[in-house]
Amino acid sequence: MERSLRAARGATYVYFVLCGTLMGAWVVHIPAIEDRVGISHATLGGLLVLLGLGAFIGMQAAGPLTDRLGARVVVPAGGVLCGATLVLPGLARDLWTLAGALLVFGFCNGCLDVSMNAHAVHVEKAYGRPVMSGFHATFSVGGVLAALLAAGAAGAGLDPAAGMAAMGAAGIVISLATARALLPAAPAESPDPAPGAESPAPAGEAGAAPAASRTAATTGRVWLLAVLALMVMLCEGAANDWSALHLKDVLGAPAGTAAFAYGTFAAAMTLGRLLADRFVARFGSQAILRHGAATAAVGITLVALGPWMWAAFTGWALFGLGLSGCVPQLFSAAGHADPAAAGANVSRVAGLGYVGMLAGPAVIGWLTHLVALNHAFVLLTLLCVTTAVGARVLRTDPDPAPEGEMAAVAP
Repeated sequence: MERSLRAARGATYVYFVLCGTLMGAWVVHIPAIEDRVGISHATLGGLLVLLGLGAFIGMQAAGPLTDRLGARVVVPAGGVLCGATLVLPGLARDLWTLAGALLVFGFCNGCLDVSMNAHAVHVEKAYGRPVMSGFHATFSVGGVLAALLAAGAAGAGLDPAAGMAAMGAAGIVISLATARALLPAAPAESPDPAPGAESPAPAGEAGAAPAASRTAATTGRVWLLAVLALMVMLCEGAANDWSALHLKDVLGAPAGTAAFAYGTFAAAMTLGRLLADRFVARFGSQAILRHGAATAAVGITLVALGPWMWAAFTGWALFGLGLSGCVPQLFSAAGHADPAAAGANVSRVAGLGYVGMLAGPAVIGWLTHLVALNHAFVLLTLLCVTTAVGARVLRTDPDPAPEGEMAAVAP
């Protein structure tokens, strides 16, 4: 059992890296595709909404399907579809073909994203201790890998379509080769708290609450987690698109220096996710969400109000570090709320969170019509503070150290 569980964890890492690489392959080719199709930045922004819409639909479809068929079927299928459709944006020659390509690719990426997160929940449950943040860290590693591969393809003289086709083909092979190591479908069972979270108190001597009551309570809690995910991922989306522009337009930094603002944020987020599981095991998921959101609030406030370059870099680093552990805890809590419906619950949280990710840049852009860019970031401070206050929904046990046979499995 230990060997198969280790293999399942390793396979989950592979799919997270794969998902990050395939999405990153599209991102790094955006400038070349935009030039070839001949569209403006504003038009591209509208097309990215279609990418998000496709991902949202794919998430809602793949979640229940994962619960019904099992991750061993849906995760590799999502990986194959995502790899096969990656080349479509590279082949697009006009506005309408690019729109259709992004909608289809977004759908397939959403299917892979939710199904692999649902499988990660089952792996974490089997281990009996937090491992979710480590999976999310490897997604970021995939983005770095995509940038390196794209640079190599460009150096070899490949056009975007050829480079994306090669990466997509490799993704298909990896998806099929890794599928066997995934865990089978999770058996139906009663709701179980995530590692580092406290079980709900018993209803009384008469026993557990009626099933309908439990289901309603679980559904309500999952939607609360989804709202928190929306706020956290809105903050992340805003940082992705506005961090470099903040240094350039507000502080007058050269373009090369300004680019390091996003790099600082992304590096801090990746480092935080690599370390977060150990802190969750020791302090509990609620503490990570609360203190992480509070740290992010301090960081973005420093960015909004600090007039110095060093303050901006420090603020973006704190913002990334604080946000790093938040989303994995929310996904994990949603999946563990009802293991038999992990896919559906994760799809709700991930779907609403993805809406926040897409909305973040647009909301900040709208606010810049009313206030300066750095002052618009005060909204992100308010969202982080609200998330910190709402962290009690995770109900962390004071002593989150897991017990049981599987908790002893070594990393």
